[in-house]
Amino acid sequence: MAVKQIENLLALLEFFADRKEPATLADVVRHFGWPRSSAHHILSTLVDSGYLYEPRPRAGFYPSSRWQRLSQAFTEAEPVPEALHRIITELGRETGETIWISAPSGLYAVFLEVVESSAAVRYAAQLGNRVPIHVTASGQTLLSQMSERDRDVILRKTEYGCWGVNAAKSVAEVHEQMDAARRRGWFYSASNYSPDLGGVAVPVVLGDRIYSITVAGPLYRVADKFEENARRIYAAIARELGPDHCARTLKDITVPDWS
Repeated sequence: MAVKQIENLLALLEFFADRKEPATLADVVRHFGWPRSSAHHILSTLVDSGYLYEPRPRAGFYPSSRWQRLSQAFTEAEPVPEALHRIITELGRETGETIWISAPSGLYAVFLEVVESSAAVRYAAQLGNRVPIHVTASGQTLLSQMSERDRDVILRKTEYGCWGVNAAKSVAEVHEQMDAARRRGWFYSASNYSPDLGGVAVPVVLGDRIYSITVAGPLYRVADKFEENARRIYAAIARELGPDHCARTLKDITVPDWS
């Protein structure tokens, strides 16, 4: 169940990130349509806590560097492995499409790092985006490397029949899609979540962490390249982590032999 005050706080942070300049109380009220008293309470609390400040008197509020220090602390404590960063950077150059690293977060796959395509028509992805874990290539890739118990718990909690035209509509259909992907060695989606968009994904296991690397774009450009892009992902992983990394670390999946 969503907590309204927290939703409002997150919306306010995104507002400042998009605006990139101070905002007055009136600006916030006008943008969100919040009651003036509620907006004043949120801003005052953040000012008193040191998370907002006034660069100039009565010229509006702006987030302080305290947010940056928190973000740096989070990143330093749980950084995306540098090898994965190099992999998606390389894949971005090779494919010209949007690439991301995702990890499981409850019923979703969350994007930890993104290299976005520069093409005018592209898969628009941002750091922190979430997609349903059971209907997307990224998500099913992550599910494939979980324990059966954890996977079953997630699949019992998810909603079916409310996503894209090609999305799995039942637990049984998720299992069918995943079984086919395991035999193939890579996962794909085509209008499973977003209309006319698709992608191919491969799991990466590092220690006890499960990641997914996804190459995605408009279907008219990527649908015929699913296998080619899967091959590119495996090749990039082999170059960075060793030629036998996937064979040693992945479970219940056929690692393709394209030699």
